Amino acid sequence: MARAPLRHRLLGEQNRNLWFWVFVGPFVIGLMIFVLVPILWSIYLSFFEARNTVTPSLFVGLDNYGDMLSDPAFLSSLGTFVVFAAFIVPLTFVGSLGLALLVHRARFAKAFFRSVFFLPVACSYVVAAMIWKLSIFSGVRFGLANSVLRALGLDSVAWLSVTQPPWYWLVIVTLRLWLQLGFYMILFLAGLQRIPTVLYEAAAVDGAKPGWQVFRYITFPQLRTTSVAVLLLLLINAFQAFDEFYNLLANAGASGGGGYPPYARPPLVYLYYTALGNQQDFGHGSAGAVILALVIALFTVLQGRLLGFGRKEDRA
Repeated sequence: MARAPLRHRLLGEQNRNLWFWVFVGPFVIGLMIFVLVPILWSIYLSFFEARNTVTPSLFVGLDNYGDMLSDPAFLSSLGTFVVFAAFIVPLTFVGSLGLALLVHRARFAKAFFRSVFFLPVACSYVVAAMIWKLSIFSGVRFGLANSVLRALGLDSVAWLSVTQPPWYWLVIVTLRLWLQLGFYMILFLAGLQRIPTVLYEAAAVDGAKPGWQVFRYITFPQLRTTSVAVLLLLLINAFQAFDEFYNLLANAGASGGGGYPPYARPPLVYLYYTALGNQQDFGHGSAGAVILALVIALFTVLQGRLLGFGRKEDRA
């Protein structure tokens, strides 16, 4: 059997391969230039001493990794992530699931409520942080939060002060909740729409009480795959927290890099000051980035294993 001409094999029938690369090619090129190449170069730099330049000068092997793993500030930043994740992951999960249930059961204006709750997702993290910092939790008598407290007969609070108690956690958590609840609500809505109505009809025939009983034994089990995916995304996003911490707390205290409180500095903020601070230590910064990527991958795999993500019955 004669083989098709090379041009036909490359372009495909009716030039389908050509049009595929016309539309996909620019994105692939951009992905390689702006994502893949920087990742590979960062891994390469992590084995060298590179200060004030992205050109490696001295091969140091695994010394950068050893320095980062023995650095109390870097380990403390990982502890900051654990605290942040302990707050934001369960609150976002419960809040987005609750919003999805309310919108799904709404008898009218479903599209309106979906749009209203999803709209904050389109807002920039930097802009939202500035609104939270300058208008809502500004710490002065004109701030919205302190105005409400005074109306209730309570004293004003310095929300972003590094002194105890750490009220800045409330500011950071509420900011992240406002920004991301709508996105995960949409994911849960998609999962709710996939649940066959016949299950609820059968439950009603069997005498199941609407409300908590139906949610516990029908709705939530049917959302298992969506729930696991949401938890994985939430954990990864918590690891990548940067904008809210940097824009809200960068000048909140006198200690730490750039006047940053060291006990409220997540990994990405720490790596930012390491690589782009006064010393511009790209070698240690790259090593820390690789360690963080491995930690994220490890947590993701472990969480997926524990929650049974990707089981055969889920793919069926």
